[in-house]
Amino acid sequence: MMDIKNVYKIAQRAMGAQLVRLNAIASNLANADNIAQNPEDAYKPVKPVFETKYFDLIRKRGISTVDAVTVQKMDIEPIKVYKPGHPMADNEGFIYKAPVDVEEEYVDMLEASRQYQNNVEVISTIKALMLKTANMGK
Repeated sequence: MMDIKNVYKIAQRAMGAQLVRLNAIASNLANADNIAQNPEDAYKPVKPVFETKYFDLIRKRGISTVDAVTVQKMDIEPIKVYKPGHPMADNEGFIYKAPVDVEEEYVDMLEASRQYQNNVEVISTIKALMLKTANMGK
């Protein structure tokens, strides 16, 4: 039988992973309009890398959670824009914008917040069930 603490651990770790995801999204959105004088200095969007974590004693049942293993810079070229009058333009008149897809980030943000809320709901439900169980027979 699965220990009730495992449910909390699963939900808490999943919430932690979604917080990492939300932090990456916030960073990308904050830097979406950044420009640079050369491609090397342009902001590169970041994405978390997730990994399934199984609970050893119940692995054969497939009970698992998720961990954010790392946050990686995406290998995406900056957007080259011709703006010869811009103070940050290079010798050829180009500036380099961060290749952040704001709409995609918003969709990811909605999904991450929904996943986080789902895990909050799991914890709330387990807590309510435990209270009902404790009050049985009273």
